[in-house]
Amino acid sequence: MEIKKINASDTWQIRHEVMWPDQPFEFVQLEEDASGFHFGVFEDNKLVSIVSCFIEGKEMQFRKLATLEEYQGKGIASELLKYIFKFAKEKGLEKVWCNARTSKKAFYEKFGMKNTFKTFVKKGQEFTIMEIFLF
Repeated sequence: MEIKKINASDTWQIRHEVMWPDQPFEFVQLEEDASGFHFGVFEDNKLVSIVSCFIEGKEMQFRKLATLEEYQGKGIASELLKYIFKFAKEKGLEKVWCNARTSKKAFYEKFGMKNTFKTFVKKGQEFTIMEIFLF
């Protein structure tokens, strides 16, 4: 497993396939992609998991954490999450947060992220804002 920086456009296929297959491909292309940091996990030179990070002030939001279905359950997203927490600490950031699908809340709690109980619905999916303070 290798984690490295990738281009925003490299994330789009996995975002679409894993998260929003019923939406048009353009739906997963974010306006702010150009200003983000994008990371991918590679297995045998194949991109299998992605995440996009956006820094504002002393906070970083990560978005679109997704792993190809056949690679899920193998700890890949966990390693990617640890990687971006380390990245945020190295940048001196104080908080990392995300809009987590409510069904995935327990996954993020394993890493010390707390539920803010702020929820919303997007395209039929319920989300809750999760956060962790690094310092």
